[in-house]
Amino acid sequence: MRWLRPLAVAALCASVAACSTSPTGRSQLLLLSDDQLNQMGQQAFAQYQQDIPTAGQASHRYVQCIADAIVEVLPAEQRNLDWQIRVFESEQPNAFALPGGYMGVNTGMLDIATNQNQLASVVGHEIGHVIANHANERASTKSATSLGLSVLASTSGMQTPGGQQLMGVLGMGAEYGIALPFSRSHESEADVIGLQLMAQAGFDPRESVTVWENMQAASGGGAPPAWMSTHPSEGQRIEGLQASMNNAIASYEQARNSGRTPNCPRP
Repeated sequence: MRWLRPLAVAALCASVAACSTSPTGRSQLLLLSDDQLNQMGQQAFAQYQQDIPTAGQASHRYVQCIADAIVEVLPAEQRNLDWQIRVFESEQPNAFALPGGYMGVNTGMLDIATNQNQLASVVGHEIGHVIANHANERASTKSATSLGLSVLASTSGMQTPGGQQLMGVLGMGAEYGIALPFSRSHESEADVIGLQLMAQAGFDPRESVTVWENMQAASGGGAPPAWMSTHPSEGQRIEGLQASMNNAIASYEQARNSGRTPNCPRP
C-alpha cells in the first residue's frame, strides 16, 4: 500500500545508520551509544537499590560466585564491563539485567533455581541480554517505530477522527506485531547465549531445562497467551533450550576436562 511507504523509508534509513549483529548472527538496529546506555543502567541500578531492600551477604556471595565464573569466560572486551550483581528481597521469581553489566536476582528466584547450575542458567541468561545489546535494540526499535507512525500520520491525511482511530489500530499492530515479538526473540536469544555461557563456565546446561520446569509448576498456568507476552511460554523456552543442548553439553564436558569446576555454596 502507498501509505506504508513512509514507514518503510523511516525504518530503512534507521537501519542503514546503525546496523549491527548480535552474538548469534542476527541483524540488529542500534541507535544509542554504549556510554549513554551504560550510564542509564548505572543510574537505574543505584535507584533500584535504594527502593528495594537487598538480601543478606550469604545470598550475595552465592550469586556473585556464579556470576564471576560466567563472566570469566567472556571475551576480554565484555569481561571488562563493570559487572555487578545483587540479590533483592522479593518473593517474585525474577531476575533482570541493565546495560553496563548491572544485574539483580530476587530471592524468589532462589526458590525456583534450587542449585548453582540452575541459578547459573538464570545469570547466564541475564548476561546474554547485556552482551547482545538487547536494551539498545529495544529502545532503538521503539524509537524507529514511533518515528515511522508519526511520519505516516503527518503525510497521509490521518488527522480526522476516522484517521485517528486507524492510527490507534496501527499502534496496537506495532505493539503486538513488532514490540512484543521482538522482546520474545530477545528472551529466546538470551536463553541460547546463556546456555552456552554456563556450559563454558563448567555449569551443567541440562539444569536450565529444570529451571523452566520448576517455573512452569510454580506458575500454575496463569501466564498470558504467548503471543501477548514479552516472554515465550515456559514450554517454548524448554523446546528452545533442548534444541541447543547437544552443543552446550559438548562445551560443558570440555570445560570440566579443562578444570572449570565451579563450586558456589548455596546459603
